[in-house]
Amino acid sequence: MNFDKSKELFQKANKLIPGGVNSPVRAFGSVGGTPVFIKKAKASRLWDEDDNEYIDMVSSWGPMILGHAQEDVIKAIQNAASKSTSFGAPTQNEIVLAQAVLKKYPKAEQIRFVNSGTEATMSAIRLARAATGRDYFIKFAGNYHGHADQLLVAAGSGAITTGVPSSAGVPNDTAKTTLVANYNDLGSVEKLFLERPDEIAAIILEPVVGNMGVVEPSPEFLTGLRNLADRYSAVLIVDEVMTGFRLAAGGAIERYNIDADIVCWGKIIGGGLPVGAYGGKAKFMKQVSPVGKVYQAGTLSGNPLAMAAGIETFNQIDKQPDFYEVLEARGNRLEQGLLKAAKNSNVPITINRVGSMITVFFSEQKVVDLKTASSSDKEQFKQWFHGLLKRGIYWPASAFEAAFISYSHSEAEIDQVIAAAEQAFAEIKL
Repeated sequence: MNFDKSKELFQKANKLIPGGVNSPVRAFGSVGGTPVFIKKAKASRLWDEDDNEYIDMVSSWGPMILGHAQEDVIKAIQNAASKSTSFGAPTQNEIVLAQAVLKKYPKAEQIRFVNSGTEATMSAIRLARAATGRDYFIKFAGNYHGHADQLLVAAGSGAITTGVPSSAGVPNDTAKTTLVANYNDLGSVEKLFLERPDEIAAIILEPVVGNMGVVEPSPEFLTGLRNLADRYSAVLIVDEVMTGFRLAAGGAIERYNIDADIVCWGKIIGGGLPVGAYGGKAKFMKQVSPVGKVYQAGTLSGNPLAMAAGIETFNQIDKQPDFYEVLEARGNRLEQGLLKAAKNSNVPITINRVGSMITVFFSEQKVVDLKTASSSDKEQFKQWFHGLLKRGIYWPASAFEAAFISYSHSEAEIDQVIAAAEQAFAEIKL
């Protein structure tokens, strides 16, 4: 493949934009080489500025569950744009999309739209703090909830600790209120509550992790978190920005029967346009301004283009009674094919998949948390990634991200990914 135009554009971008990109993983920093600059997309395919064609396994990091440029979604956006791109005032479609989201999450009684997943999680934590009158909250090592200061905290070596900033510019005093536990380790959570029984406002988690690679929760872990939240009068916040409406019609909440106090959404509810939302039980949501004292605002919140795209995305999902069965079948086909392909080349891998989210870890160790995820061989992944790329497969450029399947991926395309992966596995220098 020729990447001359992408190389030229990356050089220009580096002079104008930090690292040449507007979100770090796009820079190919962990895999090396020049990032490809995308020109257009349709269904499950991408084309870059050099006219190279790819099967897209990123799906814009999740929201393109129907595939790119779905005709009815595009028409809905165009129709909305013809009436203006923003009003800064209420619209009927905000009600329509709110009804569509809450219908699939019956335990959530009210919702507030924002512009990103980061805004949603940031606002949810503020709400939990106000509702409880407490400052501390618990997150999990390897769970990503956006780039708000209080959420840019990790656990270092996986130890249970009070927060240490993982980004420059995050004040130590801000990070101190963030407590970090180990995913799938209920004991680590209980220890934090025992240390601060009356100071912890909330637990926030990805119900299926996508940001240290796909990691599934154990049933007892989820049940235990609900029990601990109840025992210590804390709020359970479930971050479904990535998993919402992807793992089931009602997301991970439905799939695992989670009783959440507050839920955060994003990605799919905007049909690929910038959007986020948080919602939940009325006793919490009634504390949000202008009804309550928890202030949160945004000129573009409930943007008419995003609302129209989200409504039509749900319409298209609802038209296909086998929608999630197809995604599950495609995911299983890919998983089994990749396992066989790696075995044929004697490459040790572990695959974690939940529905249409999948990660290939270059390790034989079972991956259940950040520590085990970190055992994946990054050099082998790097070789495999470039082996896929040169064969027209656009896989996430990080060993610790999820790949996503859309409804537009055909069985033949899944088989094409598997064939390319087998060739890429064979080229890995072990």
